[in-house]
Amino acid sequence: MTPVEAGMLGQVALLAAAVASALLVPSARWRSRVSGILCALLAAAGVITGAIALTGGRGALTIPTALPMDPLVLSPDRLGGLVMVVVSVVGVLASLFGIGSARVASASRTAWASMAVFLFGMQLVPAATDVVSFLLFWEIMTLGSTALLLAHHATRGTVASALVWYSAMSQLSFFFVLAGFAVLAGATGGTGFAALATLDPASWQASLAFVLLLLGFGGKAELVPLHVWVPRVLPEAPGHVAAAMSGAMVNIGVYGALLVCVRLLPNGPAWWGVLIMALGAVSALYGILQASVASNLKVLLAYSTTENMGLVFLGLGASVLLRGDHATGAADAALLAALLLMVSHAAFKATLFLGAGAVARSTREMNLDRLGGLGSRMPWTAGAFGAAALGAAALPVTSGFVAEWMLLQALVHGSRVGGEVVSVTSSVAMPLAVAVIALTAGLALLTFVKAYGIAFLARPRSAQATAAREVPLIMRIPLIIGALLVIGLGLLPGPLTEALASAVGPAFTPDVRTIGLAGVDARGIDVVLDPTTFVALAALVLVPVLAAILISARRHPTRVSPLPWAGGGSRLRPRMQYTATSYAEPLVRVFDDVLRPTRDVEVTHVGESRYLVERVHVEQSVSDVIETRFYRPVLGLAQRFGVLARRAQNGSIHRYLSYSFVALLVVLIVVSL
Repeated sequence: MTPVEAGMLGQVALLAAAVASALLVPSARWRSRVSGILCALLAAAGVITGAIALTGGRGALTIPTALPMDPLVLSPDRLGGLVMVVVSVVGVLASLFGIGSARVASASRTAWASMAVFLFGMQLVPAATDVVSFLLFWEIMTLGSTALLLAHHATRGTVASALVWYSAMSQLSFFFVLAGFAVLAGATGGTGFAALATLDPASWQASLAFVLLLLGFGGKAELVPLHVWVPRVLPEAPGHVAAAMSGAMVNIGVYGALLVCVRLLPNGPAWWGVLIMALGAVSALYGILQASVASNLKVLLAYSTTENMGLVFLGLGASVLLRGDHATGAADAALLAALLLMVSHAAFKATLFLGAGAVARSTREMNLDRLGGLGSRMPWTAGAFGAAALGAAALPVTSGFVAEWMLLQALVHGSRVGGEVVSVTSSVAMPLAVAVIALTAGLALLTFVKAYGIAFLARPRSAQATAAREVPLIMRIPLIIGALLVIGLGLLPGPLTEALASAVGPAFTPDVRTIGLAGVDARGIDVVLDPTTFVALAALVLVPVLAAILISARRHPTRVSPLPWAGGGSRLRPRMQYTATSYAEPLVRVFDDVLRPTRDVEVTHVGESRYLVERVHVEQSVSDVIETRFYRPVLGLAQRFGVLARRAQNGSIHRYLSYSFVALLVVLIVVSL
């Protein structure tokens, strides 16, 4: 038995143990401890199995079935091993965090059993080698996440609506994936990935399957316009569940797209790359724009996930397009950037959602307008959330900066090959993609300055924020590990980049190596990134500044003086501070035509006077334009059609027999033709 086979068998055994503990342990407190530890061990087994596959280990776990079909075969390659490691690391952090955050609903038997099934399905999707096993574990992953949300429907009424949206969009994505694989299987005559890879990418079947699979995997990866479940589901999920869904599950959608573009249908036509880039660019811009004006912390993070996934697909599309123009070095760099973005997003977004879960546990509040002052009350959470926010804003020296730097370098160098301009399509698409990244980077910086500054700095704006306390140690440990991963991957990107380069081989061979302490030398595009330079420059700037501040503080003690903007008062009140809504107001006005905000202003006058105002109450809300302008009309049309269709059911047996007779005639005519 190979180590890969032993690792997958260990995952099956740990799944059974985790489900059994969730069902049999009577005490909610001990159920959370035992089930959480077993779920963490299940995810750790996935980390080990994926790492073995990533380093070249091989092995196949064969699962016979009673159906007249080939047995299911699980055998992860290097790319599958990489994704297993990423989702499993997030699973470890989420499981440990869930031990401390568990309450009545989160500690239920359904919740912990579903958590184990969810993690198990996510880990084994990348190990599938055929369509049937891929779809089987895909559905196990989806059902596990659905049951996790269902465990909380009794405590919050809004969960039911979110669950309906999630179930509908998940099944829509599954339908597209199933249809795409069906087209490939019909064209090649097999269901194994090796057989599907024999199809000519220039055929019409390949193009049809590509579009269907892109829609299916894009829906799971939260791409616009299939993202509408995201701002509903993730705010309703507990912190550790949202971290697992946003930091791990969306990467399964990315893996599906990589499977198509790297393994099954490589070297596709140029318009494939343009389509992927267009979806990625629209998703990145729309996601970060919605995040920048959101006042709910989890909604902000949910839309930020759409932005991050948009950048991942932007890099993947650029790779497909540039490879068609024979810009191999830039294409490989763009593919590496997509993988770096995927890994980076898993690190900082999981940490951010765990931080949001810690805030929710301490304050029971997610509205940024009612938070504030948490930095002094929750220092560990504030530090971890701040490090992850730096990564989400792509600032040095974090993993997010390395990923976006690689993507920008690939796009800039992709406009020319050997001093000659590439195709017109690439020469237009690359500068536009650079502009998209620049705009999203600026908006991301504003978004996370707002998220961190409003929530953790200044003074508390509510009694809940004033009474906040740091979370238990078992919850702080995953937060600290996540923050260290964000900083560590940014300081030492060389080994990670080499591992990613090996994961996409042998068809794709990015030419990268580690230089210095752990820098990156992308020789395919002749660029070098050495994070130690940033550290040295930061030290040269910060050390003198900090020294000057300390010396000045000793010589000139702090004195309290009246504040001119406070009417001569010496105490800063919470109402004098920026709120999340007021901070985002300029952006709302600039992008008014896109966001379509609704405002309600209520003015209360003194007595009967129309000139003296007692109180002004202003409410502003920004809804999802795609949901209100596209999905709502479609759902309304479907509902009207359903009402009309009821007339066909009048209870008459004669009419029903007539329907059957007409249907039989139609079938016979079609068969005869």
